[in-house]
Amino acid sequence: MFSDKKNILQLVALLKAHGIEDVVLCPGSRNAPIVTTMINAGFKCHSVVDERSAGFFAMGLAVSDEKPVVVCCTSGSALLNLHPAVAEAFYQKVPLIVVSADRPTAWIGQMDGQTVPQPGVFGKLVKCSVTLPEIKDREDEWYCNRLVNEAILETSHHGLGPVHINVPISEPLFNFTETALPEVRVITRYQGLNVYDRDYNELIDRMNRYSRKMVIAGQMNLIYLFEKRYVKQLYKHFAWLTEHISNRTIPGMPIRNFDVALYMMDDDKKKEYVPDLLITYGGHIVSKRLKAFLRENPPKEHWHISEDGEIVNLYGSLTTVIEMSPFEFLEKVASLLDNRTPEFPRKWENFCKDIPGPDFAYSEMAAIGQLMKNLPEHCALHLANSSTVRYAQLFPVGDGVEVCSNRGTNGIEGSLSTAVGYAASCRDKHNYVLIGDLSFFYDMNSVWNGNVSGNLRVMLLNNGCGEIFHALPGLKMTGDMAKYITATHNTSARGWAEETGFDYVAVRNQEELDAAIPVLTRGQVDGKPVLVEVFTDKTEDVRLLKEYYRSLKQKQ
Repeated sequence: MFSDKKNILQLVALLKAHGIEDVVLCPGSRNAPIVTTMINAGFKCHSVVDERSAGFFAMGLAVSDEKPVVVCCTSGSALLNLHPAVAEAFYQKVPLIVVSADRPTAWIGQMDGQTVPQPGVFGKLVKCSVTLPEIKDREDEWYCNRLVNEAILETSHHGLGPVHINVPISEPLFNFTETALPEVRVITRYQGLNVYDRDYNELIDRMNRYSRKMVIAGQMNLIYLFEKRYVKQLYKHFAWLTEHISNRTIPGMPIRNFDVALYMMDDDKKKEYVPDLLITYGGHIVSKRLKAFLRENPPKEHWHISEDGEIVNLYGSLTTVIEMSPFEFLEKVASLLDNRTPEFPRKWENFCKDIPGPDFAYSEMAAIGQLMKNLPEHCALHLANSSTVRYAQLFPVGDGVEVCSNRGTNGIEGSLSTAVGYAASCRDKHNYVLIGDLSFFYDMNSVWNGNVSGNLRVMLLNNGCGEIFHALPGLKMTGDMAKYITATHNTSARGWAEETGFDYVAVRNQEELDAAIPVLTRGQVDGKPVLVEVFTDKTEDVRLLKEYYRSLKQKQ
């Protein structure tokens, strides 16, 4: 029988799945649920009373067998006695897995027995240190699974070394009611693949097994042009989904309006568009709908390709990490894909190409769409966060437009400063900035620092508040709530823009917008910087956006 603690079940099942065989067990009560579960799971168990000796004994096993070995101890000072062995394992590069039982977080520092701050206790002497959640729901279980996978994989990532897995356990401790270990998702990492590797051929076989394949390219600040022969070989096999911030980093034409497509699908319809194999590369994805779609409808496999081999499980179904350049990987596999032309990519393309483009009356969305439609062939477009980066996705962007955005943490600070810095270094083309009022006023010093160049063109969207908060489902604002949540204001950038050397244009209706677009899109890159401030009504903006989405439902 096994413990009923779900974090212990995940831990033990994953240790088994990753091929761990030897565990060194130290006595104690807090770790008894882990010890009992490990014994009953069929590991080769070794009992050592003294933790100082147990750590070195486990290290000897690991050196001899050239495999990771677990040493498990109870809470409190027991863990501190493993420190010398962990230090030796770190400098000798031995794959030691320290598993420590811990008291619940709430009781640390409260004079409860055998409690010390255990998370991160080994500092820089371990390659990875994780503390598992006490699992209460599906998200906790997903998180726990990722942490254990990540820690085990790190024992052999870019060299061998020790890791620490800390396991808080609440009472009751001794409920051994589970009759089997759970099915767990094992994450595998492949490093430095080449065509002669057995693992490489096995990956290709797995890829060819699936007819419903999808690639999602996240944010990438570059343009990568695939050779024509790779474009032809790769494009037909996958549904290729990207956003503007991904730039041109896929072979062929991407599907960019997938967020609207997912809005139009009911739950049954969505199941027809779920991939069996999902491949991802690049950074962040803006679309919350895409994240929810894949979390609620997980693919059978999810491969993430990155040069650093980091474990990033955005969609909750990660199975494989391929540590190499995504472009190198795709070009290597192109000629090895089977000759079938699957229907799945065409299904996505046909659905998305029939979605009508938006046609907004005067509003923030109309201003964004009109500027994007009139951008010159070669320029940089900088998208600020919140509403701006999302509304821009509703409209097409030219192939020669490089799209930049601070999507690392998605904060409103620094969007304009980053664009000013980029434009100062990239003086041979226009740099356009789409930015909301809160982002602009938060970052006003960016145009005061004396580094603004004449190739900067700013469209400031000012509706007197943070509009994104008005569009959040379920958030109802009454009384003064809007003032504090959306930061309502009556501020204009005119004085500041003119004082800092911008040509300034104010826009309050469609006719003025039509006249302002040429001011933004023409002129020399070494002329004066331009700021067009577009004033709109937040209530009308939200109404028009909701009306647009309602019309899509009617056309479904």
